[in-house]
Amino acid sequence: MNFNVFVSGLSDSELNNNSDTGRACLLDDSQKKCLSQDSKESSTSDYGSGDEAKGVPGRKSSYHPSEILASTLATKPYEKSKVFQMTTPDPTHPNGTSRVYKLVLTGGPCGGKTTGQDRLATFFEQLGWKVFTVPETATILLGGGVKFAELSPEQAYEFQKDLLLTLIKIEEVFFHQAELIKDKNVLVICDRGAMDPSAYMDRESWEKLLKDCKLIINDIRERRYDQIVHMVSAADGAENYYTLANNATRQEGLTQAVNQDKQTRNVWIGHPYVDIVDNADCTKFDDKILKLCQVVCDRVGVNYQDRLSKNSKKRKWLIIGFDSDKFTKYEEFSVTHDYLLADKPDLQVRIRKRCQNNRSTYTITTRQFVKDETIETRMQMTEREYYKYIPMKDSSRTTLHKKRRCFTYGNQYFHLDIYVKPYPPACQGTQLMVLETYTTNPPGDPLPELPAFLHVAREITHDSNFSMYNLAKTGTPPLKF
Repeated sequence: MNFNVFVSGLSDSELNNNSDTGRACLLDDSQKKCLSQDSKESSTSDYGSGDEAKGVPGRKSSYHPSEILASTLATKPYEKSKVFQMTTPDPTHPNGTSRVYKLVLTGGPCGGKTTGQDRLATFFEQLGWKVFTVPETATILLGGGVKFAELSPEQAYEFQKDLLLTLIKIEEVFFHQAELIKDKNVLVICDRGAMDPSAYMDRESWEKLLKDCKLIINDIRERRYDQIVHMVSAADGAENYYTLANNATRQEGLTQAVNQDKQTRNVWIGHPYVDIVDNADCTKFDDKILKLCQVVCDRVGVNYQDRLSKNSKKRKWLIIGFDSDKFTKYEEFSVTHDYLLADKPDLQVRIRKRCQNNRSTYTITTRQFVKDETIETRMQMTEREYYKYIPMKDSSRTTLHKKRRCFTYGNQYFHLDIYVKPYPPACQGTQLMVLETYTTNPPGDPLPELPAFLHVAREITHDSNFSMYNLAKTGTPPLKF
């Protein structure tokens, strides 16, 4: 099963070694140290098999929330209950809830992908994960003697088609091997993904290529991977570090590298979980690697607290309008959210349907409140599972309907949620628009720069009235726009 987990205050090792309400723990010195070493270790090395309860082989003392959610989906997806109940994994079948997390590292020339892949692999291996690193297909083929500049238009097209099919086949080998591992979690780190070739083609050729390869863009862009991390080229913000020396197939000059970086970034617009790791506030390359590790830990669910200094958090702004003719390139999706009845007062459960071009993806998200900490777990599920959960809908909360626009502005990836009719109860018939992004700048900071084509009313990061959970509640007081 593939899923994303967001944890504030609780890590995998904490939940494996303590009670469900135990203390939050920090990464140890060896895990911190691996981030500052220029590791060249192969991804096949294993540093541990995870935390297990002593004296009972294969049995854990407690379970990570993601394992509990995976167990719930696996054992009770079609139960006719009207209330969502979390199910603890069966300790006699300990291998049923291992997870495979598929990550793409992409970016412009000299962005740090190769080193980032090595260091990220070492970091997660020391956490007890199995890690596979998928090599960059283009580098393999171009390093074998293909000279792209020498190809005719027809040859270039056929090369791009061969490259994409080869990339997909290589990835599928690693994905299959990852699925076969049942005794630990698996991270698959892909050096570029299936959308990257489109950055080097015009739109018409790319659409023809997809048709010839019998591929659907929604599948390779949104369903294939759990997370996309774009590492901004050193040519944009760290020009003194830009070099052609560490990749014999690289030919881009400084200006060309910046342009190629932006094109590569734009092809992933539409994926629900894109993180951009730029060169801002990085006095040395290790700072950028820390930022990379931090955004992946955030999504996967590894608690790092102050061990990774580049701390990124979600911020939100209330939008009162925008200039349509100046809006940058975006991908738009129809999204619905429903909250389910939960069996515990400290548990929120919502299901989401996300649709574009008559193709939908489905996720289920749980939020658990433990003391002052929030643990959020997100998993993909099938259409059948989604509709089986609909009868568990909380009748005191309405369905939330919105159009979500995904776009980049500068080096930030933004979501603009435009609520559509029927509006949330608290809106009292007024349309609501909310802008979201993840940033290291704290609430109230004038950075990051917000898009000039949006009319911003104010920041609402800490205003609980604008949380989806409260927006969906019937009988809530009207919002103050």
